[in-house]
Amino acid sequence: MERGKRETPASLPADPGLIRVGQRSYAGIRTRVLEVGPKRLFRGAPRLVLLHGYCDSADTWRPVLQQLAEAGICAVAVDLPGFGDADALRSGPMLPQLDRFVDAVLREQTKHGKVVLAGNSLGGTMSLRAAATSRHAIAGVISIAAPGFVDSWLVRAVGTAPLRLWAALPLPVPGFLVRTIAEYVVPRLLYADHGVAAAEHVRRFTELFPDYRSTKDRLEQARQLVEELAEAYEGLEDIEVPLLVVACGKDRLVDAASGRRLHSLVPHSRLVVREDWGHCPQLDDPTTVAELMSYFIAGATRKRKPRRQRVAETEEVAAAG
Repeated sequence: MERGKRETPASLPADPGLIRVGQRSYAGIRTRVLEVGPKRLFRGAPRLVLLHGYCDSADTWRPVLQQLAEAGICAVAVDLPGFGDADALRSGPMLPQLDRFVDAVLREQTKHGKVVLAGNSLGGTMSLRAAATSRHAIAGVISIAAPGFVDSWLVRAVGTAPLRLWAALPLPVPGFLVRTIAEYVVPRLLYADHGVAAAEHVRRFTELFPDYRSTKDRLEQARQLVEELAEAYEGLEDIEVPLLVVACGKDRLVDAASGRRLHSLVPHSRLVVREDWGHCPQLDDPTTVAELMSYFIAGATRKRKPRRQRVAETEEVAAAG
């Protein structure tokens, strides 16, 4: 490299030293935390909390965390219960368990300053649910490809006859065949272009389906989650904090119309539609995702009046006019 010429963050190899890895407990769940940014922050400095999707882990955010670290932004990503290195989910409804876990994470993080909560897929669902309850002082929310609004036929097919038939097969499907199918399907579901899928990220998903039994269990868990999503979004009209809705045109799991629907349900939200992104844009284009998050954090953490007060003032001006 020529002297004086600086490489852009996107051209630099990932530096694992920038990402700190630790273990913590939230709501009685032992989990793994990935963290970047200055260890010592002045009080009130904004921070970003990242939540992953179903069958994913905090590792999905590593490329974005790398970019955020380069920009000096404090961010943490956690393994949700039941995934990554976190303790397993207990029997019973999944979303209430995840709510308690996310609440505990926010309780810790909001002690240090303003928090923006961002999530992809299931993580987007959990971010919206946290914002709707207003139990913690969240400064803003970024929801990326949250399911349950206008899903693709693949999501709607979970629990239908073909998948139930797989789960009910009397003879187990050989493990090598399960892994071969997973290796083919996973990159096509996660990426806009499966040809550029990173092997380590694909392997993270396929390791969840090593054999017939584990695949059967995950399919049943997915079926339960789809059922719970039918009533997952009560109280969206109560979201007052800034909300950025990200929809992806090449998403094969959650149709981009889902993002438009969410945007219409929360009128003050902002909508970004990227036709070239797949279900996990943090893997497709981590540099742009990190930039988008950085801009949103800057705007969401500015001191502003509560939305209800702004609306009331607007109505008073209109009445006076």
